[in-house]
Amino acid sequence: MSESAFSSLVDDIFARVEEWVEDAGLDVDFLSAGGMLTIVSEANGSQVILSRQSAVSEIWVAAKSGGFHFSRRDGDWYCKTGESLQELLVRCMQEQFNEAPRQALELPE
Repeated sequence: MSESAFSSLVDDIFARVEEWVEDAGLDVDFLSAGGMLTIVSEANGSQVILSRQSAVSEIWVAAKSGGFHFSRRDGDWYCKTGESLQELLVRCMQEQFNEAPRQALELPE
């Protein structure tokens, strides 16, 4: 995948993550700049950070439980832990914010 196609895909993924969290009504703010999307809990200031890593065509997630690298496989994004991007985001938000969206996160293929 070209770098421009990767960047476009990640832009769409980040927009869908924002929409997914907003639709769930969670008490969070978003900061988006420089290829990063930061989800910040208004209740406790905790952050989950998604970043675009164009050189290796990965999405990285930083959370209290660690740093996770996601690569595209079979039309979805997976980490070495075996978790999909969607599964990890739900887990990290539940751990850090004590709440997470209940509906599924639909990502572009």
